[in-house]
Amino acid sequence: MPRPVIAVVYDFGSVAPADIVDRVEPLGDVLLAVCRSAHTDQLAALLADLAPVVVLDGDSERGLDEAAVRLRDHRPDALLTFSERRLGTTSGLAERLGLPFHDAATVRLLTDKYEQRRRLQERGVDPVRARLLRTPQDWAPALDSVGLPAVLKPVRGEGSRSTHLVRDAATGAALAERLLTAPAAEGGEDALVLEEYLTGTGRGPFGDHVSVESAVVGGRVTHWAVTGKFPLDPPFREVGHFWPAPLTGAERPVVLDLAARAVEALGVRTGITHTEIKLTAAGPRLIEVNGRLGGFQSGLARLAGGLDPVALAARLALGGPAPAEGAPEDRVVYARAVPTPAEGGVLTRVHGVADVLALPGVESYETRVRPGTRVEPGVATGELGVLWGTADDHAAMVAVLERALATLTHGFAADPSTPDTAAATSAATTSDG
Repeated sequence: MPRPVIAVVYDFGSVAPADIVDRVEPLGDVLLAVCRSAHTDQLAALLADLAPVVVLDGDSERGLDEAAVRLRDHRPDALLTFSERRLGTTSGLAERLGLPFHDAATVRLLTDKYEQRRRLQERGVDPVRARLLRTPQDWAPALDSVGLPAVLKPVRGEGSRSTHLVRDAATGAALAERLLTAPAAEGGEDALVLEEYLTGTGRGPFGDHVSVESAVVGGRVTHWAVTGKFPLDPPFREVGHFWPAPLTGAERPVVLDLAARAVEALGVRTGITHTEIKLTAAGPRLIEVNGRLGGFQSGLARLAGGLDPVALAARLALGGPAPAEGAPEDRVVYARAVPTPAEGGVLTRVHGVADVLALPGVESYETRVRPGTRVEPGVATGELGVLWGTADDHAAMVAVLERALATLTHGFAADPSTPDTAAATSAATTSDG
């Protein structure tokens, strides 16, 4: 019997290509449908070495038609993506190939943050106030509707790009004008959402939010993990994740129920979802629902053993069943990032890695930025490196990470010819709060 062909649409923000092939290949022959971008052009030789490649040029109707013809020659049995920015591409291809994936209406709800808020309100899932801004003149009515404090963010985006906490009207108006009038190359946005700021409950030393990882088969939602978070680096920069989340026995079912109702309200019929939830004094509230595997999930699964979410996504695309068991919870596994400095600069040196790797439970330090590389300033999430490890419990994880983050230092300079500023920059960069 011939092996099934599993086509994976690949671009920036995806699971690493070697991981995709390694984890999916046992289920069938992997075909990489590669979208042309600066990222994939850099990896072209590696991608071609890993698996057969079909190059996709653009998201126009004609481009999708031509790509579907090329893909049809390989007779794919399943189609999926791990890239947020390629959900629409994958949806268009799936429609043309007659394969299951999010339909166009669902992709819009998953990727348009304003339309998602509207749908969740209409279905009675979550009442967070939100308004759309297309021009600077939309700021005043949006402010009247939403109030302060509020979050201003792009209608479409990833990694907390251009996402700001607004506490006063003048600052918000200036931000809205700058973001809506600047060219895209200078950080401009086509449209923004102003939404109610959700105040979390004190959860130190952990973050006041979690994410729910789910599998959807025929519209039925099955949760396979709840991911804990570390406190955000201001304003909304993620710095790491861990399994399992430190929820109480009473909180967990309420969080899972909210995630399931949100996924169902958005019309998801098949695949993996990643739902971010804020823990507030009034109970859990939705941050957003994403229609793909969450960041760091593949690496956490490697540490935890048991369920493999990358393979799970492929099995679901092949029409397989929901997972019978969730991610193991017999120990804590973590990925703690060292965030890039918001002010940017050139990374000049990294010290303390060997000492950190000698700490109990620290499995590896993954370099994301090499010395000599310029880090651009901004509020988007970025990592200098990631500490991966395991611990017997949450307290042990916190203790070892406090030691690790006090040991690591990263030096920066405004440009390669000036002395680095390790003493000032490193302390802020490696803070655990």
